[in-house]
Amino acid sequence: MTVKEIYGTDFPIILAPMAGITDLPFRILCKEQGADVMVTEMISAKALFYGNKNTLPLMQTEEEEKPIGVQIFGSEPELMGEMAHKIEDKGFSYIDINMGCPVPKIVNNKEGSALMLNPELAGRIVKEVSKAVSLPVTVKFRKGFDDDHINAPEFAQIMEENGAAAVAVHGRTRVQYYTGQADWDIIRDVKNAVSIPVIGNGDIFKGEDAVKMRDYTGCDGIMVARGAKGNPWIFREVKAALSGQPIPERPTEEEVISMLLRHAQLSVQYKGEKMGIREMRKHTAWYTTGMHGSSTLRNKVNQVETFDALQELLMR
Repeated sequence: MTVKEIYGTDFPIILAPMAGITDLPFRILCKEQGADVMVTEMISAKALFYGNKNTLPLMQTEEEEKPIGVQIFGSEPELMGEMAHKIEDKGFSYIDINMGCPVPKIVNNKEGSALMLNPELAGRIVKEVSKAVSLPVTVKFRKGFDDDHINAPEFAQIMEENGAAAVAVHGRTRVQYYTGQADWDIIRDVKNAVSIPVIGNGDIFKGEDAVKMRDYTGCDGIMVARGAKGNPWIFREVKAALSGQPIPERPTEEEVISMLLRHAQLSVQYKGEKMGIREMRKHTAWYTTGMHGSSTLRNKVNQVETFDALQELLMR
């Protein structure tokens, strides 16, 4: 399949799935700022199987954010296929399989990035999911598990052989988590190793970074992760840079506060006031990083329980 057939555009700018961050309210804001493609927060295949009530909100989408992929994780091929089939008719454009999550709880269950230590099992998972659904199946993984197991190019080939329509590569090992510098050489190596589309991920913090990654690696699309935290504007900057247009000015403090409050309104709308405002505590810290008095503000925000109180605090 071509990049456009999977993602709806020739060079997609994708908001990376990040647990506890890329929920529906935040995705809507990123879409408005120029992100082409969304992905849900990762969803456990076992949780889906057992009907865990916490998984349903993770699959909630709105028409305006499409195209959107649903990301699932697990280590049992048949169960992964069965659960992918169960949710493929929920309005998603593709099924993404997480093989890159570095969190100990996930890795200790032999899920997420632990699968990079077992390429044969990873291949079986992709094969079962690909057989079970009519949607494109993509895989997100890392450079490798650690410095002794850097196998992204070979891993990508196994994914392709078993039916993956595209892969996204984060240029760090599991052991690195998000420290150090992302290795863009490995993204280029993966691109040279497979014929399916390759999405580059790692260290995209401004528009120029996206241009450099595209030109250096030859990747077929860009995935933005931590660079979007408290910064949905990064997508308009990336889009402008990739198209050779002048990069928009950074938002003023007033624009940041306005976006933050809009984010809070959406969070309350979709999650209720209590949970919605609590969710905004971490986002507020990211939005206001570098602002005068931001540390004091963060401490005060942690005591806020209502939208009105948050608004009053921010508008002072």
